[in-house]
Amino acid sequence: MTLIDFIKAFPDEASCKVKFKAYRDHIGVVCPKCGCRDHYWKRDKESYECKGCSYRQSLRSNTVMHKSKLPYRYRFICMHLLTSTKKSFSSKELQRQLGHKRYHPIRHMSHKLREAMGKRDGEYVLAGRIELDEVYFSTEAPQSEKENPLKRGRGSQKKTKVLVMAESDFVESPKQGEKPRRVGYLKMRVIEDLKKGTINEHVEQLASKATEIDTDDSTSYVDLKEFVPRHNAQVIPKEKVGEILPWVHIAISNAKRQLLNTHHDIKPEFLQKYLDEFCYKFNRRYAGEALFNRLLVACVSYKNDFRYKYG
Repeated sequence: MTLIDFIKAFPDEASCKVKFKAYRDHIGVVCPKCGCRDHYWKRDKESYECKGCSYRQSLRSNTVMHKSKLPYRYRFICMHLLTSTKKSFSSKELQRQLGHKRYHPIRHMSHKLREAMGKRDGEYVLAGRIELDEVYFSTEAPQSEKENPLKRGRGSQKKTKVLVMAESDFVESPKQGEKPRRVGYLKMRVIEDLKKGTINEHVEQLASKATEIDTDDSTSYVDLKEFVPRHNAQVIPKEKVGEILPWVHIAISNAKRQLLNTHHDIKPEFLQKYLDEFCYKFNRRYAGEALFNRLLVACVSYKNDFRYKYG
């Protein structure tokens, strides 16, 4: 969606609210008290009333806008900016574009959108042939570690471990200039360590339908053959990385470049959200103008991790 098309479609707050309600009505409203899916729309209260127990919830409730007081149009503009380009936007830049005085509400809003992207991608698991590798992303040192001397290399306090997996099938008779492998879905997950148990747990969770997996000869992967039908582990020279694990390393390179150019210093606790945004857009790279609407669906169907006082 171009900027001109976006302005035409959503010229004011009312148009954004109408669109948001239309998507919520289409997906369906669930009562958090009794689980009923039949509701009345109380126009005077701008809320849904359950037909079963008369419990009321607002249009924002149980969506990505739960308990948010920011205008609907803020969210729509932010969604448009994040989906209209392959790059990303920092929260500070979003604040400048929106003209909002306070930074923290805008940062919270943008992270909620990235979290919605991650939850939507979490509904899919990788299948078929998989490339797998781990990488270290540069982040700020945790507050508890800033007083300690800075270590070098992989053990540095400014490095965060990330597991990267991509569906990657061979192309039969590739044309000249075409890559020998075709990439499918991509997953990036922040992990605490590189122990076998940690790797196995995440592979089972994110790639439970994998039939074959390609890795290097790291000892972290020795148990993958127990739950993946075929595990291809081999010593990979630097000059062969692009042939054996091509798409994993393309994704790593692009993600690192994007985070470095846009967000600069990233706190470790926020890294997963930025990776979720990168993977969400990568996995929908052919969606085109539909990407905005897909994100709107993810926002409307977003489920907050909170408990209602009614049970």
